[in-house]
Amino acid sequence: MAKKAVASFGGGKGTSKTKVKCIRMVKSDRSGAYAFLEEMVPTETAKEFFEKK
Repeated sequence: MAKKAVASFGGGKGTSKTKVKCIRMVKSDRSGAYAFLEEMVPTETAKEFFEKK
């Protein structure tokens, strides 16, 4: 029987993520259409990302 490989991306148990992916909608002033702005930010600055206009 084949063995199942399991990948771990966290680097071990009990570690917290240092970066998060934040996605927000922004409205274009020119056309009025909405677009998505995605950015990888440190966990501490995630709240500031959403407060920006």
